[in-house]
Amino acid sequence: MLSDLNKKNLPGLNLHIPEPKFRPGDTADFSDIVIEDVGVTGRPDENSAPIDMQHMATGLIRVLDMDGVASGPWDPTLSNDMKLKMLHHIMKVRSFDDRMFRAQRQGKTSFYMKCTGEEATSIAPAMALADDDMIFPSYRQQGILLVRGYPMLDMMNQIYSNREDSLKGRQLPIMYSSSEHSFFSISGNLATQYPQAVGWAMASAAKQDTRIAATWCGEGSTAEGDFHSALTFATVYNAPVIFNVVNNQWAISSFSGIAGGERATFASRGLGYGIASIRVDGNDPLAVYAATEWAANRARTNNGPTLIEHFTYRAEGHSTSDDPSSYRAAEEYAKWPLGDPMERLKAHLIGEGAWDEERHQALKKAMDDEVKATQKQAEKNGILGHGMHQEFETMFEDVFEQMPWHLKEQMDMSLAEKVSKFSTKNKQKKEQGQ
Repeated sequence: MLSDLNKKNLPGLNLHIPEPKFRPGDTADFSDIVIEDVGVTGRPDENSAPIDMQHMATGLIRVLDMDGVASGPWDPTLSNDMKLKMLHHIMKVRSFDDRMFRAQRQGKTSFYMKCTGEEATSIAPAMALADDDMIFPSYRQQGILLVRGYPMLDMMNQIYSNREDSLKGRQLPIMYSSSEHSFFSISGNLATQYPQAVGWAMASAAKQDTRIAATWCGEGSTAEGDFHSALTFATVYNAPVIFNVVNNQWAISSFSGIAGGERATFASRGLGYGIASIRVDGNDPLAVYAATEWAANRARTNNGPTLIEHFTYRAEGHSTSDDPSSYRAAEEYAKWPLGDPMERLKAHLIGEGAWDEERHQALKKAMDDEVKATQKQAEKNGILGHGMHQEFETMFEDVFEQMPWHLKEQMDMSLAEKVSKFSTKNKQKKEQGQ
């Protein structure tokens, strides 16, 4: 036990406040980030015990080097047709993002979020999973819907909250939902999808089904209580679920250190729960595909959950409500050591002789034209500022199987008031000779 005298000789305690390495005006330098060579992080057997592969949480699964050459034990050896399909999806979601971002800036919708630079973290997993595996997304996984064939027109209708919006204007733009595509409703409340995914996976196992669940969150959300509750239930009940943590370095304006990224990798968060935890180059579409396929095979063979940290970078602002120039160096993304997922896959396919710059530019134009034509079609159904697109009473519907009396009473009163206002307005027009 320390005496009062000894305590007086100790220095005062210091509180550590994490600070990002670069601020606006600084020159970004990522030379301190350790990027392992392709093949250094080995590929364990899919039935390996989590305790036997704890080193995977600090390694980095890679397939493509920075020249676009694929090699190593994690190479999924996909056909060129499959890789071209992956490139097409990445290009389409990027074109979609660019046009919807401009639509928000033009006042046609209230909000949008781009996934530029992170496309591989949703496109590649969607292609590696079965089409009926249940997806519990965060708000930057629009690529999954495009891979699964969800109509782009329906996505735009939802963004505009117009009369053809299948969610009837009840959700914030980009918070899609489609049970037909096994895509759970997006929630703006961070990490709530994690325990939902685990519960669904537990139910699937209890029914002895073959479908697994996959869920996504950002690195900042790993500090949420729901994240840790989900991991507890998943490890206790061996739930067939994949936890995807997209470490894009920024949680809105808070850098990853605020969520604990200075002390350990985010993949390491699974180790204390006895969960298989791996870290992957999130800008390498082939590595992300291989990691997801590996985790899916584990889940499907009753080897339990897997946590995948996707080490990537958020190229754009958090959302249209954010200005990243106010908190980070302007050229950070250009200097990100793992490059751009689209450019890396493109370089690989050109190296394989399956692609070239001319075809790439032609496809980009075709994608841009398709997105633009779809946007024009969606805007015919209404945009922000064009009045109410859904019938007033729909706000009371689709919540209860049988509407409670007090809501029915409120709806009837509201409708009566609406009719009264309409009648008064018509009467005034007649009196004014209109």
